[in-house]
Amino acid sequence: MIARVVDEPLSVAEHEQAVADSGAGAVVSFCGVVRDSDGGRSVTELEYVGHPTAEAVIAELAEEFAARPEVRAVAVSHRVGLLGIGDVALACAVSAAHRGEAFRACADLVDEVKERLPIWKRQVFTDGEEEWVACP
Repeated sequence: MIARVVDEPLSVAEHEQAVADSGAGAVVSFCGVVRDSDGGRSVTELEYVGHPTAEAVIAELAEEFAARPEVRAVAVSHRVGLLGIGDVALACAVSAAHRGEAFRACADLVDEVKERLPIWKRQVFTDGEEEWVACP
């Protein structure tokens, strides 16, 4: 199981490999990527700042999802620090016996990370303005 908060580039392929299981008929992954706009405004970069408990919270989330009877394995990581357009901010993968279970678990995991992980996002716009968003 992978469950971490890091300040280095993330690889979705690494997460997919981490959940490989001979009993899994499906591996579903998610890649949250920094986009170049938000709300009609052009974005130049993002900065993610994590609370000291972020590592423990993401580990708790991974354990909760790994304990689901339909889930074979879970891998989830969130990046902190300064990210550019196209960088991966959130990588996760879930394996399960069937595709529906894997899709649902992966979608639920992404939602729970966004809801519970104490990581704050600062967006910088092309006009020089910035804002903090997505603070749980």
